[in-house]
Amino acid sequence: MKLVEYADRDMLMIDLAQHLAGELSECLITHEFASFAVPGGTTPGPVFDTLCAADLDWWRVHVMPTDERWVDENSERSNARLIKSRLLTNRAAAARFVPFFMPGQEAEAAMGDLSDMLQPELPISILLLGMGADMHTASLFPGAAELEEALSTQAPAMAIHPEGQETRVTLTAHALSGAMNTHILITGAEKRAALERAAMLDPHEAPIKTVLANATVHWAE
Repeated sequence: MKLVEYADRDMLMIDLAQHLAGELSECLITHEFASFAVPGGTTPGPVFDTLCAADLDWWRVHVMPTDERWVDENSERSNARLIKSRLLTNRAAAARFVPFFMPGQEAEAAMGDLSDMLQPELPISILLLGMGADMHTASLFPGAAELEEALSTQAPAMAIHPEGQETRVTLTAHALSGAMNTHILITGAEKRAALERAAMLDPHEAPIKTVLANATVHWAE
């Protein structure tokens, strides 16, 4: 794990956006396209606001969420909605979006089609992750009944993760750990402390541990 500390959050967001743009450009030099997996939530929004203006061949970039709630894109809880409104705008509007939700279908019934859609995108070229204070990432939550299967090296790239009354679809540890470039974005003292704990724990207790070995962590207070 490589830890990069920034003087403030504004500097973090701008620098990370520039770094991601550089990695996408480098990938496109030697590959037909770049697959780019990103989190939802509010934390990466400022990164997206800068990254979307980057001058690169966005039409060759395939953007996907790292996980998704099984809700329509019009829902405020949809990761696709945030990604489309904050990242897939400006120059990045030309990028291709790979959805993890299929309207009118139940998650279980749609998994075959979603998995087929995901397969050509693997291994992920550039992966951006967040982390919760409980050390979860994507929709891999410590203590969840489905976590054991999602952490298996034999698991498919995508899994269903029920959380209370809400179903989620998530990339599994197998897909996440296979990414060519991995970045983790965290802010605040609480998450910095959680990151330090995660480094000492088993992935079952701290799912973020599955990607730490090859990740660059970007942190600011």
